[in-house]
Formats: sequence, C-alpha cells, structure tokens
Amino acid sequence: MRIIPAIDIIDGKCVRLTKGDYATKKVYNENPLEVAKQFEASGIEYLHLVDLDGAKAKHIVNYKVLEQIALKTSIKIDFGGGLKTNEDLLIAFNSGADQITGGSIAVKNPGIFEEWVAEYGPDKIILGADCNNESIAISGWQEESSLKVVPFIRDYLSKGIEYVICTDIAKDGMLEGPSFNLYKRILDETDNSIKLIASGGISTFAELPKLNNLGCEGVIIGKAIYENRISLKQLESYILAN
Repeated sequence: MRIIPAIDIIDGKCVRLTKGDYATKKVYNENPLEVAKQFEASGIEYLHLVDLDGAKAKHIVNYKVLEQIALKTSIKIDFGGGLKTNEDLLIAFNSGADQITGGSIAVKNPGIFEEWVAEYGPDKIILGADCNNESIAISGWQEESSLKVVPFIRDYLSKGIEYVICTDIAKDGMLEGPSFNLYKRILDETDNSIKLIASGGISTFAELPKLNNLGCEGVIIGKAIYENRISLKQLESYILAN
C-alpha cells in the first residue's frame, strides 16, 4: 500500500481544513516545498497536492507550487482542485503533475472527464469520489450531488477508470479513524478491480495495516502527520518494511 501525504494549498501556504470547511483553515507551513522535501527525506515517493484556491475558483490557481515541488524533488505528484478544462489539465501536467484527480468535473461534465481518461490513460487520471453520507460532494465539498458513491465509482469503472480516491468528508480532519466499512464495501462491490486510495480521518499508525489488509492501494495522510499523531519516522519504517 502506497503512503501518500497530503499538502493542501491556500494562498501558496500549506494548510489543513476540517470537513472541507474553509473557515477552519490552519496554516502549518508557509513553504510547501519545505514540507515536500521533509517527506522526500523520509523515503516518501508520492504526494497528494490539492489546490484549495483552485477548488473554490473553479480553475487551477496554485500551479506554481506544483511546479516548484516537481522541479526540486523527485516525488510523484497527484494534483487536484479546480481542474475544469483542457487548459487546466495541460497546465497541471506541464507544471509537473504525474497524475491529476478530477472530482467535480466527473460529476458536472462527465464528457470531458471521459475524454481525459481516453486521451491520457487511466494511469494518469484519478477519479475523486468524495462523499458525505455516501452522497458525492463537489465544488470543494461546498455542494452535495444526488449521486451515491458506490454506483458513481462502478459507473466510471465501466468507463476505464482504475484509480479512485475516496474521502469520507465526515471523517476528514477529525482524527477519528477512516471509513473502513465504506472502503470494504466499495472494494467488495467493484470486485477489487479498482486501485482504491483511502483518504480522510487517518489518526494512528495502527490504521495503516488495516487499510492494507482491506485491499486499499494507497492511503492519503494529512492532519495526522501535521499534528504529530503519525511520525515521518514511522512512515519511513513502514515503507522500508513493505
């Protein structure tokens, strides 16, 4: 299972929100590159970089942060937040993203999102299936759609998607543990044929082997790192052992 720390960006700074609420913003570091270099020094190879300004503005904003991290580290970056047009996508890839995550676009403009999957391939385009009470949430989690998470994922599985990031918004930033039951059901109902990346609520190191045993392909860890609930040393040991 891949360990994927998260860096969320507002105004070019590394922040965390609780349940996606911008009013709960807490700045952890003014310099996201510094944070990424700390991750790299601990043997971490992957990063989930989210442009929260972009998610709100509905177009890419913090691509310069992406560019800096891509140029000055060897970390493979999955980038999301505000990617709505072909131009946004090109900016993200040209700025150094290895993969992009599309959430709102997959709901509001499935035609474009399906074109991206066809053109760039399923190893480059990740489906963002963020949900609240199992309803898919969009627009930086500011809106709830009528779509339910499991059918939503299954539908895109039939259209060629392989990677899925699923965040249970109720768990996000709460440090109360991830949605094990939801992830188990998603994997069961897709016959374990997706690469599911768990996100939201990770609070202790002991949760990582459980997610691995469920069959998750990766896990995104945010606040637990920044609040020192999980140390980079622990993550380094986990990576070396696996």
